[in-house]
Amino acid sequence: MNTKYHIDQNPHKGNRGLTRAWHAAKNSWCGLVYAFLEESAFRQELCLFLLLTPLALFMPISYLDKALLISSLIMVLVVELLNSSVEAAIDRISFEHHDLSKRAKDFGSAAVMLTLLIALLMWSALCIPLVFKL
Repeated sequence: MNTKYHIDQNPHKGNRGLTRAWHAAKNSWCGLVYAFLEESAFRQELCLFLLLTPLALFMPISYLDKALLISSLIMVLVVELLNSSVEAAIDRISFEHHDLSKRAKDFGSAAVMLTLLIALLMWSALCIPLVFKL
């Protein structure tokens, strides 16, 4: 008998084509709504995105630079969602303090911080010359 895992063994993997895409889109929307409702860090970073995106669009810079600025903000949201996923999985296992749980949560937090640093560097590199006419 073949012990390899087959797709038809998983009841959640039965959808194909447009049905799969539709269910994936619904799940993604639910994830965004849940993150907005339950994660204050996500709401703060979403506010940052909503405030800075129009600024990027109206800045006198190239379309590529605008895309980089907006992408850096989206990247912050993506990493925050991944960090929240790690935290939810750890909390599902146990609320008890464990060094590995703390390490996993700290790694996720560090990833968010580094992504915010990338966004700050991009925005600084493109905005400082505009403000000071460099």
